[in-house]
Formats: sequence, C-alpha cells, structure tokens
Amino acid sequence: MQDIKIAVSSFHKLLDYLESLGFDAEEVATSAEINVAQLYAMPAEDQLSARLYAKLYRHAVSKMQRVHPHIPWAAGLGTDAFDMLCYSIMGCHTLGEALERAERFERLLRPLSGRSFSLHIDDERVCFDYQLDIDNVAALFAPQQWSRADTYQTVAVASGLVVWHAFCGWLVGHSLDSSTIEVSRPSIGNAYQESLAQCTGGEVIFDAPCNRLTFPRQCLDYRVVQDQASLQQFLDMAVYQLSLIERQPSSIADAIKQLIGSDIKTGMPSFTDIAERLHLSESSLRRRLLKEQTSFQMIKDQVRCDLAMNLLQDGTMKINDIAENLGFGEPSSFVRSFRNWTGMTPKSYRNAQRQKTAASFEKA
Repeated sequence: MQDIKIAVSSFHKLLDYLESLGFDAEEVATSAEINVAQLYAMPAEDQLSARLYAKLYRHAVSKMQRVHPHIPWAAGLGTDAFDMLCYSIMGCHTLGEALERAERFERLLRPLSGRSFSLHIDDERVCFDYQLDIDNVAALFAPQQWSRADTYQTVAVASGLVVWHAFCGWLVGHSLDSSTIEVSRPSIGNAYQESLAQCTGGEVIFDAPCNRLTFPRQCLDYRVVQDQASLQQFLDMAVYQLSLIERQPSSIADAIKQLIGSDIKTGMPSFTDIAERLHLSESSLRRRLLKEQTSFQMIKDQVRCDLAMNLLQDGTMKINDIAENLGFGEPSSFVRSFRNWTGMTPKSYRNAQRQKTAASFEKA
C-alpha cells in the first residue's frame, strides 16, 4: 500500500497544541516512538510518513479523552467512543444499514461525546446532518492561549464532516460520489476551503443553515466491504487510512478485492455477483475498471496470487489444499497459474521463502 506524507509542521502544530492544553508533549511523542528534539530540528516544510502522524495523533487523543470524553475534533476519531461505534456497525451489509446503526449509537452516546447526526433521505439524495456541542468544551480544548482558538468552531465542525465522508468511503471501498459539505460556521480562508474541497471532491459551503454532508441516495445501497480483520488495522492507523481513501478516491478495484477476499473460501464470485453487490450495472462496472486500467480477471489473479503467497509462506498447508482453497479444480491449474503470476512454481517459491527465513535466523 502506498505511503503518503505529511509536513513536519503538522507534527509541530499537534505537539504545540498539546502543550497549550497543559500536557507533556514530549511524553506523548515518546509514547509514539518519536524523538522530539530530532523532530523540532527538522525544517517545517520537510515531510514524514502519515503513518507516524497517525500514531502520534492516536496517542494524543488517548491523553485528551482522559480529561474529557467529548473530543470535538474529527468526529472523535481515535477515541474509545469512535472505536466502539466502528465495532457496532461491522456486520452491516450496506452503507445505509451501517449509517442507521451508527445514528442510533451516536444518539445514545451524545451526553458523553457531544456528537450525533441524523439522516434525512428522499428519492434522490441523503442529507447527513451533523450535530456537535462545542460551546461547552471551549475552555478545555480551545484555550485562549492557543494560536488557533479563534477558528476552532469551524475546524471542529468541518473536520467532523470530512471524517464521516472518508469513513463512509472506507466502509464501501471507494469515496462517495458527488458529495457536498455545508458548515454553519464562517470560512477561515480560501486555502482551507480548497483543502476541504480537494478532500471531498465536491462543493464546500460556509455560513450554511446547518452542518450537512449530502450525497446521492444510491450510495446507501453500496455494499460494506470491510470486516472485523480490516477494522482493527483501520483503528490502529485511522488518520492514515482516512487520508489514503481521500487521496485515492473511487478505487472500485479495491472494493472488488475486499469482496473477493471475504468470499473466496466459499467460491470465487462472478462478475455479475460483484456488480450486484456494488449496486452497479455490469456495463458501468466495466467502464470504471477500464478507467482504472484494470479488469476483473486481473483483480482476481492479484487476489489469488497474494493469498497463495501468504499461504505458501505460512508453510502449514499442502500445495494441493492451497489450490482447492483458492478455487482451482486441479492442482496442476494452480501450479500453472502461479508460475504465470510469479515466474516460479509454488514449491520453488515456498523453498525460497524458507531459505530466506533460515538466513535471517543465522544473521540474528
């Protein structure tokens, strides 16, 4: 998976913010395995991995929620409440079902979290109305000595809507189509507005009557492609994962990989099955795959190749059993396919991996 970068200045701002709240920023950074002295010695315009920033952010939120569970930033991303919300919607089949369950969860926890949302659905669109109680936590999380205290209300609301937009995209494996974000607070500059528009791929409106994310009604029928296994990875690196889905929008290939990965043990789904689960016509699905310069066959081969290599590296399953597990009628078909994918037979690949492992132990 591609790594993305975040400016060192963002690390500086987060640590400075923690200091303004009265926390020991160095202690938080150390818990995230970051050397503060080295970090501050780096030029602000340099860039570091977003994975590292995600780790720092999660440790920062863990510290903040001990003071108060109502974290106004980014829809509570990284808090225990957000984690539990995510767990509560795993197992839902469609985005609509997931959002209905999340709406109930958020409404139940609003006295603690200060957040909730309501869905308003008509024949053509969905209005996701976001409610955030921010006035009663200003003294805690937007202290007067903080350099950005005068813009915190706009940022708190807008970041929450952006996180929900990205989270919905993560659930279904591709970003929402034709989204509009409305923020009831004033704009804080063209650069900020442009960054929000770039994240969501749609119009951003400030000084609106309410805080709202609007997207097409058909999105509610999109199949949820994530499961418990992918959820834990998401929670560990939530900031990174959401940044990635926003910077790589509408990857229908990734959504198909998730669906095949979850169903392969019970048989490889057909192209028609995939189109139905994604609530797309077969012609629309072909066009989107063509736009991404791939095909259903290429995706199936990639998924089976990756699974085969993982099972061969594990070493506990016989090659004939791996072939059956991957849906091959004959082991010889699996051997032939694997050679086409990797240039090696499954046996040769397994032996090569064992030799690498043995060499690593000898060096240790």
